[in-house]
Amino acid sequence: MALLQISEPGQAAAPHEHKLAVGIDLGTTNSLVATVRSGSASVLDDQVGDTMLPSVVNYSAESAPEVGRAAFEKVVTDPLNTLASIKRILGKSSAELQEITPQPPYIFSEKSGDTSPVPKILTAAGEITPIEVSAEILKSLKQRALETLVGGSMLDGAELDGAVITVPAYFDDAQRQATKDAAKLAGIKLLRLLNEPTAAAVAYGLDVQEDESVVHAIYDLGGGTFDISILRLTRGVFEVMATGGDAMLGGDDMDHLLAEWLAIKTESRLNPYLLMKARRVKEELTERDSVEIELEESDSLAKSWSGNLTRDKFNSIVEPIVKRTVRLMRRALRDAGVAQEDISEVVLVGGSTRVPLVREMVEEFFGYPPLAGIDPDQVVAIGAAIQADILVGNKKDGELLLLDVTPLTLGLEIMGGMSEGVIPRNTTIPVARAQEFTTFKDGQSAISIHVVQGERDMVVDNRSLARFELRGIPPMVAGAARVRVTFQVDADGLLSVSAREENSGVQADIEVRPSYGLNDGEIEGMLKESYQYATEDRDARQLSEQKVEAARTIEALESALAKDGSKLLNKDEMDTLRNKMQELIDIAAGDDASIIEKKIEQLNHDSEFYAARRMDQSVNSALSGQRVDDI
Repeated sequence: MALLQISEPGQAAAPHEHKLAVGIDLGTTNSLVATVRSGSASVLDDQVGDTMLPSVVNYSAESAPEVGRAAFEKVVTDPLNTLASIKRILGKSSAELQEITPQPPYIFSEKSGDTSPVPKILTAAGEITPIEVSAEILKSLKQRALETLVGGSMLDGAELDGAVITVPAYFDDAQRQATKDAAKLAGIKLLRLLNEPTAAAVAYGLDVQEDESVVHAIYDLGGGTFDISILRLTRGVFEVMATGGDAMLGGDDMDHLLAEWLAIKTESRLNPYLLMKARRVKEELTERDSVEIELEESDSLAKSWSGNLTRDKFNSIVEPIVKRTVRLMRRALRDAGVAQEDISEVVLVGGSTRVPLVREMVEEFFGYPPLAGIDPDQVVAIGAAIQADILVGNKKDGELLLLDVTPLTLGLEIMGGMSEGVIPRNTTIPVARAQEFTTFKDGQSAISIHVVQGERDMVVDNRSLARFELRGIPPMVAGAARVRVTFQVDADGLLSVSAREENSGVQADIEVRPSYGLNDGEIEGMLKESYQYATEDRDARQLSEQKVEAARTIEALESALAKDGSKLLNKDEMDTLRNKMQELIDIAAGDDASIIEKKIEQLNHDSEFYAARRMDQSVNSALSGQRVDDI
């Protein structure tokens, strides 16, 4: 009789079966795929030995999209159908594209009646969304992995057991959701999204086993994004203490500054040819002190120019970009509550950290050379592969724990247009937090829940994420209902919100899945404004709170007068109270919180006699018809 094989829950029936898991660095300029084989993580190359896949897709009417190197070669000759740096607009709305600098060189659809917030790019193959472009890049990386690992392809029905895809730490909810949608469209089983700086820490953490807690800085400057994360590493546990950065800052911006300099030299407009030339010159200057440049008059250039560009001159052109990253580093350290001397190591990530000026300024800032032992282009993909290997169960003893954080405060709108924070920024995720709220008016049977994101005290200054309603609340007096609102952020940084009235059990919830993202520099702008307008925000909140309290006082007194005012008050008393109420209404229309507060106190004092009579009436009513012995 054959033995019956059993397995532990969640494990494969074949305990020694190695599952196929990969880590994918979906980059702005280049993308990579890596996996763990024989206990070692490495990046997979294509048939000609290239590990990096240019994040470029070319569309035509006659054939399937071209991805990677073949598409990259058409950036100059077919710019409108060759989509590059698409990550910069992934998850953004059509309206927000107007504020992106520099502007994408594509033609966007402007169909009348098209209310979709997702931008559509006009190509020879029709309208294409940034999600579809990202999906083509992911498909190509998936194909490379299948051909390398199993000798098969998607057409053969071969499949991966899972993938971890990295995103910038400052990607907001919409951008993360767009990345997940692209993975789904590419037919990839997504294990989780992983912040790029955290992935780099995973890659280095396996080589650095510390018994005591150490703090690291992960400086990630890629083609289109910059991230700075401050992480504490303790025995395999990576805790993100603070994160910062700019989703619209990277090597592409260096290319644009240099291309603009070349455009002045040739009296030309900025164009794809100059951008391509600028990128090549930048790359050459990482290894050389100077580069000879020859530009011939052509359809792209108004005049010829030749000259020598030194590294010093190049540094002066791109220095504003690097200085901006230093300012963001300083802010991240402040948010983490650590000093520069508390940082044990600085890890460089991203191809743009190859620029000598970047390494020089990072070393100058921290006082010692940064770590660059792992190829900065590959370190993120390698870290993602290690995490994927653990998540699919290949490493049974894996104890690697990743604790990322929320980049901005999540909260909701309360009376008076104020924002009440529920999950503060830099809170470790996954996380769940709840707060209780109540009704404003008697008999209120519904509450509108408005979810917002940002650091300001007033809702109008923050970003709206979602709205939903909790209906069916039993009629009660104001303040009697107990509405518990729960915020949950999962490991991918995606938010869900639920509301429940505790007395009746009625409940409503929503998964925040916007199809648009923050506009350029909005996260950084939110943080700046929270400091810049701290005093104004405090004053505005105090004023709003007093206005709400005034409205609550008027509402309660008006309700009481309508119920029994004519029975307990004579005409003069009634007229006096109403005059006092009108005075408060007039004062509350002003903008002096202290005067409104004093007027509320005065009205409460002036109506105490009426409140006492109501109390006496309630007591007399309760005692009516009862004997002293019964009481």
